Amino acid sequence: MSENNGSHRNPKFALGKQVVATPGALELLEQCGKNAAEFIQRHLRLEQGILCSEDHELNSEAVIDGSRILSSFKVGQEKLWVISEAADDSGQRAATTLLLPEEY
Repeated sequence: MSENNGSHRNPKFALGKQVVATPGALELLEQCGKNAAEFIQRHLRLEQGILCSEDHELNSEAVIDGSRILSSFKVGQEKLWVISEAADDSGQRAATTLLLPEEY
């Protein structure tokens, strides 16, 4: 799946001032030989992975209204979530976190 228009490189929103990962997320990525940057880039493009259509719609609205954006990706036999927290009153997101669902 490749795009020739360059849109695959353009983020749909800002991650925030901090990007962090929980110990469980880091362990999963290491065990599976994956890089966090891959999932962050997919998250930024709103390639939300294994979410239902309602969650995809909520994420599209969140880009506009500043609410939380969630992506869920299959990594090995586990799910990895990437969450960008809701924007503050000035429209800036504070942080994006990579975590396992049970760490939420």
